[in-house]
Amino acid sequence: MVVLLTGGTGGAKLVLGFHEETAPEDLVVVCNTGDDSLVHGLHVSPDVDTIVYTLAGLIDPAKGWGIRDDTFTVLDQLRRLGNETWFQLGDRDIATHLTRTRLLAEGQPLSRVTAALCGELGVRSTVLPMSDQRVETRLSTSEGELSFQEYFVKARWQPDVLSLRYRGIEDSRPSPGLLEAIHDAVLVVVCPSNPATSIGPVLAVPGVREALRGTPAKVAAVSPMVGGRSFSGPAHKLMATLGVEASAAGLAAAYRDFADVLVIDAEDRELQPAVEQFGVDVRATSIRMDTLADKKRLARELLRLV
Repeated sequence: MVVLLTGGTGGAKLVLGFHEETAPEDLVVVCNTGDDSLVHGLHVSPDVDTIVYTLAGLIDPAKGWGIRDDTFTVLDQLRRLGNETWFQLGDRDIATHLTRTRLLAEGQPLSRVTAALCGELGVRSTVLPMSDQRVETRLSTSEGELSFQEYFVKARWQPDVLSLRYRGIEDSRPSPGLLEAIHDAVLVVVCPSNPATSIGPVLAVPGVREALRGTPAKVAAVSPMVGGRSFSGPAHKLMATLGVEASAAGLAAAYRDFADVLVIDAEDRELQPAVEQFGVDVRATSIRMDTLADKKRLARELLRLV
């Protein structure tokens, strides 16, 4: 079994690579839910949905999120009726959120709802939200306190971030089966996702970081950046909130208590000594995932670690 910790579009690329290179039933994908939001009264789980759509073959490959060839008739009508529409929801995407919201209102936990959605869409891998309890990433910025979606989508990650917190994290618990999956895996991979807002919330769920430290599995992390800048999004800007520099060495410092190996881009090879000082092994290779072949190749290289 391979366990993947993920959030965002970068993580979804590597998840797809593993899905193509392993038996789907052997994959457990743990998704960040700190980005979850109520949009027009609907419970939206962006990172969960990105993984579910990816594994179901529905993802929009150009955007990296949402459903391919979706339409936006409902959004257009919402705009006409005076609603804010900065958060883009396609018509078929809305069906997912309507279903999730209904099942949650009936008392089903998010993990069971996610499993039901996977079943209906033909996803054979296990997709787990990090917790059934509500956790929300909140950022203190130069424009006031914002949710992650307000910062990332509405403000286009332009405000300066002073600090962040995961509201509700103290009362959260790992989704059923999550800790057991980490313990029973042969390989755990921290995907190339934002360390502060995608991986950070997952690691902050009580028990998860301890499980990573204690698992007999090989634990590998993949850098989300090259040359101190992330491939997309604000990961390099937000790493300062973890108290580390925006580099492979900073990532090693953040993950050193549980990571056995850090996979960095070949362009960052000169950072190998700085990473190794934290007791983390290094593998330097191309971590760019522009094509399906790239995603599959990187997954194969990680599988070779075990």
